[in-house]
Amino acid sequence: MVGSVASKVNNWPTLNEARTSLGTGRGRGIKIAVLDSGIDLTHPLLAGLTLEDDVAILDNGSRLSVVPGEGRDVYGHGTAIAGILRTLVPEARIGSFRVLGEQLRSRTLIIREGARQALERGYHILNCSFGCSREDHVLFYKDWIDEAYLRGSHIVAACNNQDFNKREWPGHFPTAITVNFTDCEQPDRLFCRMGQLVEFAARGENIDVAWLGGGQKKVTGSSFAAPHAAGLLARLLSVSPSLSPLHAKALLQQLAEPWTISEKS
Repeated sequence: MVGSVASKVNNWPTLNEARTSLGTGRGRGIKIAVLDSGIDLTHPLLAGLTLEDDVAILDNGSRLSVVPGEGRDVYGHGTAIAGILRTLVPEARIGSFRVLGEQLRSRTLIIREGARQALERGYHILNCSFGCSREDHVLFYKDWIDEAYLRGSHIVAACNNQDFNKREWPGHFPTAITVNFTDCEQPDRLFCRMGQLVEFAARGENIDVAWLGGGQKKVTGSSFAAPHAAGLLARLLSVSPSLSPLHAKALLQQLAEPWTISEKS
């Protein structure tokens, strides 16, 4: 009774309403920032996509600059992420923030600036299919993760593919939704296993994704599981946009299927 009243006062959905949103939501009105290697707008699987923003964060040695992204992907990774999101939430508004380079590497300050740009532009979800394990950089990540929390923005992050218990940022912050990969045919299934910071798993093993040159590539990794979770979160937010990061995460924990040790990861 108390929980039901609280839901109504805060305009929070009931569990059944949230479950319906996950099944029928299309991401309308939700802005998703893809912090990655850029997005190739010429790819056939992204036909008709208009980016909300398209910028690249560059380091010229003395300062960072924000320049037009020019609809370009320097690796292929960001195009794959955008293709997955487009399938799950065709009505979401996607922005490209190129923070990863041609070797899929970056600097923490570049990533922080990309995140800052996305937060300043009002993105609801930041998809972060990367991780940094340097202990001396943790406060640089905490800086913008905390800012996202205060703004009500949601962080969806990948984890380490070899050992999900290995600490990486931004995934190992409790306010982030951190996702491992599992072998699953259905793109709209989400799994949860409580008891560690990497609680979620989604489709991400041996899947075909959009890649450079207009083609496709078979890939495996948490990088590709993260946008599946981000897409499901966008479905939920499109119906209940006022959900806070922690409440949205709690709802996903309740709605996800149990992720048992028999699941591949």
